[in-house]
Amino acid sequence: MDLSPIWLTLKLAAITTLILLLIGLPLAWWLSKKRSLAKIVIEAIITMPLVLPPSVLGFYLLLAFSPQHGLGHWLQQTFDVHFVFSFKGLVLASVIYSMPFMISPVKSAFQQLPASLSQASYTLGKTQWQTFWHVLLPNIKPSLLTATVLTFAHTLGEFGVVLMIGGNIPGVTRVASIAVYNSVEQRDYASANNYSLILFAITFVMVLSVFIYNKYQVKSPLE
Repeated sequence: MDLSPIWLTLKLAAITTLILLLIGLPLAWWLSKKRSLAKIVIEAIITMPLVLPPSVLGFYLLLAFSPQHGLGHWLQQTFDVHFVFSFKGLVLASVIYSMPFMISPVKSAFQQLPASLSQASYTLGKTQWQTFWHVLLPNIKPSLLTATVLTFAHTLGEFGVVLMIGGNIPGVTRVASIAVYNSVEQRDYASANNYSLILFAITFVMVLSVFIYNKYQVKSPLE
């Protein structure tokens, strides 16, 4: 059994999760603050991958970043960067597709924090960023862990988006979900079962670990 799709999938999930931690946490914090029409529109755009068929999102990403079209052509001519049928394209698609899984739980957690936490920090002379990193983030650890695991696990199971923009190139864009599909098409059910079991085991252990952590680290007010 070729394990390269598994390793490629884990690499993709790790990079996607790291990128979303870097850009998603500040964005979720900003969205959790005073509402405005612009924020509502941005949040709606971020949430779209939850309701759009993955193949639709992948199709439009394929059009947008194709070397034959505006943005993709400009990127290739100016920076010699191409996203279509490359690992970079998988990362780009995964970041967009998994973004709501990172931002939504974190934004909700920020909104549930009492305003007095930030106010007390500002009174002590802390800046907004110092308050964000040293006061607010430590108080949403369970939600942050949940968002991180959901993002990682969701990326493991992507199919439509990564197939549309990345194709099915062995060792480059053939992730585990595509390997399962290929194996089924070839009636190699043993390989399909092996890939599926590995993905199932990884995601189950991750999700179970989050539930166990939240149960023993976050005390219920009713207890």
